[in-house]
Amino acid sequence: MNNLMGTVHMEETKGIEKENSEEMGDEPEYTSRIAPWNKQITVRGVVASLVIGIIYSVIVMKLNLTTGLVPNLNVSAALLAFVFIRTWTKLLQKAGIVTNPFTRQENTIIQTCAVACYSIAVGGGFGSYLLALNRKTYEQAGVDTEGNAPGSIKEPGIGWMTGFLFVSSFVGLLALVPLRKIMIIDYKLTYPSGTATAVLINGFHTSKGDKLARKQVHGFMKFFSISFIWAFFQWFYSGGERCGFSQFPTFGLKAWKNSFFFDFSSTYVGAGMICSHLVNLSLLLGAVLSWGIMWPLIGGNKGDWFPATLPESNMKSLNGYKVFISIALILGDGLYNFVKILYFTANSIRARAKTNNSRTDESKQAPDDLRRNEFFIRETIPMWVACLGYTAFSIISIIVIPLMFPELKWYYVVVAYILAPSLSFCNAYGAGLTDMNMAYNYGKVALFILAAISGGNNGVVAGLVGCGLIKSIVSYSSDLMHDFKTGHLTLTSPRSMLLSQVIGTAIGCVVAPLTFFLFYKAFDVGNPDGEYKAPYGLIYRNMAILGVEGFSALPQHCLQLCYGFFAFAIAANLVRDLFPKNIGKWIPLPMAMAVPFLVGANFAIDMCVGSLVVFAWHKLNSRRAGLMIPAVASGLICGDGLWILPSSILALAKIHPPICMSFK
Repeated sequence: MNNLMGTVHMEETKGIEKENSEEMGDEPEYTSRIAPWNKQITVRGVVASLVIGIIYSVIVMKLNLTTGLVPNLNVSAALLAFVFIRTWTKLLQKAGIVTNPFTRQENTIIQTCAVACYSIAVGGGFGSYLLALNRKTYEQAGVDTEGNAPGSIKEPGIGWMTGFLFVSSFVGLLALVPLRKIMIIDYKLTYPSGTATAVLINGFHTSKGDKLARKQVHGFMKFFSISFIWAFFQWFYSGGERCGFSQFPTFGLKAWKNSFFFDFSSTYVGAGMICSHLVNLSLLLGAVLSWGIMWPLIGGNKGDWFPATLPESNMKSLNGYKVFISIALILGDGLYNFVKILYFTANSIRARAKTNNSRTDESKQAPDDLRRNEFFIRETIPMWVACLGYTAFSIISIIVIPLMFPELKWYYVVVAYILAPSLSFCNAYGAGLTDMNMAYNYGKVALFILAAISGGNNGVVAGLVGCGLIKSIVSYSSDLMHDFKTGHLTLTSPRSMLLSQVIGTAIGCVVAPLTFFLFYKAFDVGNPDGEYKAPYGLIYRNMAILGVEGFSALPQHCLQLCYGFFAFAIAANLVRDLFPKNIGKWIPLPMAMAVPFLVGANFAIDMCVGSLVVFAWHKLNSRRAGLMIPAVASGLICGDGLWILPSSILALAKIHPPICMSFK
């Protein structure tokens, strides 16, 4: 889902960047006043990063294991970092203790470290390629399916998951470090997410921004409290299967049976407020098309298209259509955007080579830009550090990963690390132009190739692990460039940025598996009828089976439907890009449409409620809405997300809610 959220965030950040561009140079902070790079990382900053990283790891893990849809939370993390440190310094001041001033550099470091931490929970495969290895997903994919070999199982474990993350996550951080000047200064890539975060942080640390930040902090705390208390209240009524407000038949029992109901989730209402109207309406369209029309019609062909004796959860039954049509939409959208980004990247590089315009005349640049460039270049990261680090981590990975997964041969890992820098450059360059991180598509290409080459009993595991390996390298190198862009605009040292990213990644490699096991032990993860469906685990396993077995894995008439939806995804993207904007803006996003096909319609309704709140707020008071929506949405998400910790502990302690509110 990263490329979908990247597209959404790009649309939002264009507006933010335009509105706040004047603030970038407000109250100039000359390089002589900036603390040395090793002073920008503080003890309180690391503590704040740890707390924020843990909170957001829990939140995104819940999102990963329920729908797989994770909105971009970078701006929210920057806001929470500001809240945390300002609250801390005020408490110490009231106690008569003098503290160091809170600077935009420290704010940037905390945001970078926290995002690096929770990014492991987002992209570590806990809801996709690693979860796809467990027995429950293997059984859901069909034990009688030829490509689904009985030995292709590895149950989740804190030890091996932590080890896999440590050996696979750090390589990507060093792949593009030598190219940071070319990407940020010479090519002047915008990296909209990084720019938007910098605009927010720079805005906080001005006299005007401080007043606005106080309003945002107040709004965040208010809705954080409301969301937490509401989640606590709902818990009392959820004492059984399909009980509580989360199963309230808002539109009647028949609609409820087809997953059309509002489940009172503050998390998804908040996520809907962050995502664009187009994403939310695309989700609703996908829900209506699948659960409102297609699944009832296909279910009516039971006994004709598929055996009536099979349960709906079987991959040769209705569930097979849900999974494979979702895959067709995801692959169609991913392939189109993959080719599109490569085309733009190649065109942009060729144009720069022709015009020799990679370096612009310094006399035409604004003084603030020259100052930022000078500081960014001065704070060098030695080439030998990046090269030696990349080589060392690659060797460790080449040795360790084949020992953990014998199905993935060592020479495949060697090839992956030889190709990784060039793949990372293509992805990071495209992300700089469009804000779309295509790492998942590189991973899917690796999945199909490795599954097909390995074949037999080894194909599924080799494909899934190889997918995770490539995705990690390509994704984290792109994320680091976004952070370098933020650091460039906030005059934060690249050295401290890289070190904070390393610290955050190390914390994430420990926190993410622990967070996953909190859910895995307390809740029924992977149950297609439960709250934690973990849809992408099943999707990724079936992609690997397709790579091994080919189209014979599909149920009857499913291939024709997959062709149709694959073509629809390509056509929808072509119309969006080639037709006039007044037509293209109404075309739904196929990637967003695919999510409810497997998950259900209820979360799409929640997100549309968030969209409705944003729409109404802008109609009533657009200026205040623009200021407060990020804070309110973050409060709703964090409050509901934080309740997961005590509710998980209660579940592990076998303390169950006292009441079951259900409807017959």
